[in-house]
Amino acid sequence: MLQNSKIEVKSERGMWQKTGNIAIEYQSYGKPSGIDATESDYWFHNLCIGKDTYATLVFKTEVLRKIIDSLDYKKSVSGGDHNASRMYLLNIQKLFSSDVIKAFKEHDDYENTKNKPSSKGNATTKKKPTSDT
Repeated sequence: MLQNSKIEVKSERGMWQKTGNIAIEYQSYGKPSGIDATESDYWFHNLCIGKDTYATLVFKTEVLRKIIDSLDYKKSVSGGDHNASRMYLLNIQKLFSSDVIKAFKEHDDYENTKNKPSSKGNATTKKKPTSDT
């Protein structure tokens, strides 16, 4: 699954335990960054307790972007060095809620339909040979 894939790895320390949110950066110093700039195939988001990784959330990057776009509520905050970054705060429980899963399924169904060859135009018709006599 991950062989030859590009992976973006982020680690969440401390606050996720108190707030139930993870931070997904999308802008830094006024330029796209994080989720809006990555060329990765997968996004790994480590949930750390102290120096240890408690769990890792793994998303296809394209799917995480779709999830963020489909959320009915996402809070945007400033943070990072000099508060120069903008990030979405996403509630971890909300990421696994039925409405987000439904949006994912709809996206997945759309992608499968889009990539499925259409039966229209695939049928070949044979012309009967005509004689010139």
